[in-house]
Amino acid sequence: MSEDAIKETRLLKQHLRDLVDQARKNEEKMRRFQAIELQLISASNMLELIETILYDYREAFHLDALTLMLLDPTNEFERILKDDNTNPEEHPNLLFSISPEEIQLLDSLSIFPTLGRYKKRTHTILFPNAHPRPETIAILPLVRHGKLIGCMNLGSYQSDRFENGSATDFLERIAAIVAISLENTLNSERLKRTGLTDPLTRINNRRFFDQRLGEEVSRAHRNAEPLSCLFFDIDYFKRINDNYGHQAGDQVLAEVASLIAIQMRTSDVLARYGGEEFSALLSDTDVGKAMEIAERIRQNIEEHPFKIDQHTTINITLSIGVSTLIPDGDQSGLKTYASWLVGYADRALLQAKETGRNQVKCAGIIHASTEEQFQGVVLPSMQLESSN
Repeated sequence: MSEDAIKETRLLKQHLRDLVDQARKNEEKMRRFQAIELQLISASNMLELIETILYDYREAFHLDALTLMLLDPTNEFERILKDDNTNPEEHPNLLFSISPEEIQLLDSLSIFPTLGRYKKRTHTILFPNAHPRPETIAILPLVRHGKLIGCMNLGSYQSDRFENGSATDFLERIAAIVAISLENTLNSERLKRTGLTDPLTRINNRRFFDQRLGEEVSRAHRNAEPLSCLFFDIDYFKRINDNYGHQAGDQVLAEVASLIAIQMRTSDVLARYGGEEFSALLSDTDVGKAMEIAERIRQNIEEHPFKIDQHTTINITLSIGVSTLIPDGDQSGLKTYASWLVGYADRALLQAKETGRNQVKCAGIIHASTEEQFQGVVLPSMQLESSN
């Protein structure tokens, strides 16, 4: 065999090895893609979906940077996460597009992925926390029914990772899957909240509160953290309905709910308990801090002018009851502890109303370990039950 033929044979063998190696890489890439695709489609809530996109996808495909920007002019995505006891700020690569500059950038995107060099002037808002900055990026627009809902942004320190003109089949497919998953999860969350949200005040309803009560008591025991409960009642609410009509009463209820919600943290649970009563669960909050929060809310409501119409402004007040549970880590009596927490707050509210209204009363601290209750009002009719 001639030397040229030998050389050509070697080149062909090397080319074949390269093809086989690339095929194996593509096969592995497809397996990882299919695994991520399954995770995205099967995500049970918004947080799980967001974490799959931001963390699992980035790890699976060895990306140096990944952000998700959602077009969220009504803050719906943020509200959903906060309702699920998630602080969006804990995920710095989750971005919400509300500024004119961000919206303008999104509007300028093609419906197809954009690949190329990172440009500081254009792309900083897509990678605000990337240090160092990526060399090349891929911007994947997320589109549903012809409408842009955000973009998924990939970054690499490699100058040849995302080159303009590269095949984008994988990227187009993942963008479509992410967009569909976001839409499906959002619709599912909307449906879920239809049954757990009070339509008048737009805060959680009694059903939601009861569900979260058990979860928060269990969490308090696991983390050995105090859990406080507040009960609010609008003083003389019937007079508002009688004097100004039920529409004015509804307006006051919605405004009171909004004013209370402003004082709540993302980890707190606020609900309309029924009628003119509201309830709140304050995680990792001792009795002293709970009393401070309750008093601040009471003062804000008392000082706030409620505008009924163009010519009428009224002032209202709140009566508030407070109780605090100090857990002992024993999970066997959770239902009893939850009953104590709500029962004592309710009894404290009753005493606040019976002794003059427009005040905060504390039912004290409930120690799960010793079944003691002290440092508050005397409630002889409220008997502690056995946790067994």
